[in-house]
Amino acid sequence: MCELLALNANTPTDMGFSFRGLSRRGGATGEHADGWGLASYTPDGSGLDLIREDAPAAFSALADQLAERSPKALVSIAHIRKATQGVVTLENCHPFSRTWRGQRWVFAHNGDLKGDSAVGDIYRPFGSTDSEAAFCWILEQLDQADPNPTEPSELFELLHGCAGQLARRGTFNALISNGQWLFATATTRLHWLTRRAPFSTATLADADVQIDFATLTTASDVVTILSTEPLTTDEQWQAFGCGESMLLIGGEIRCHHRKP
Repeated sequence: MCELLALNANTPTDMGFSFRGLSRRGGATGEHADGWGLASYTPDGSGLDLIREDAPAAFSALADQLAERSPKALVSIAHIRKATQGVVTLENCHPFSRTWRGQRWVFAHNGDLKGDSAVGDIYRPFGSTDSEAAFCWILEQLDQADPNPTEPSELFELLHGCAGQLARRGTFNALISNGQWLFATATTRLHWLTRRAPFSTATLADADVQIDFATLTTASDVVTILSTEPLTTDEQWQAFGCGESMLLIGGEIRCHHRKP
């Protein structure tokens, strides 16, 4: 399986510390060595920086540079891949991106889906993964539902419903964003934590790196991090339940569904 990472904040924030921990799992402390990617939206949500490589993140000079200085953003999504469907190639590396209703959307998935997603003619995969096909299928469902593209709560309900349908085909842990909000859902493994004042130190589980967030933040900063597995050893991570989804804006949970 792959591993996911995301950041959502109320002020432009870099994800270098967390990405450092994730990238070590891409071939050094973990087996997810079949590619990696990092997507970061510009603070106003209008632009997107998307970098991918079909090589182990743990030994990538580019990944190391991003761990030292990643873009500051309100929303960032990263992924390290262990190929289960589709060959090791750049086209199969997450995150994937498409334009929907004039918005740049980003998607990353951890899991394995059985069967084929019935994609149409508008959104078609460039690669051969079940993940990208699922992303295209979700966008097709949104087109058919015709929601208000500027109403996050309406989109959340539709995305949660799509996640439930895809979870019937296997494992669907996923992250989706349009730069204004972050949607997260899980059937097996996904964790989250929110950092806010008073800030403290954090130590990575996969690298000998510690950071004192109190020296880098203000009292009003709010940052939520999501990761397949906890990235730090001295913070209280919370696990998603099976079928749980949430939508975050400005580092805060704005919509939330737990499976009964």
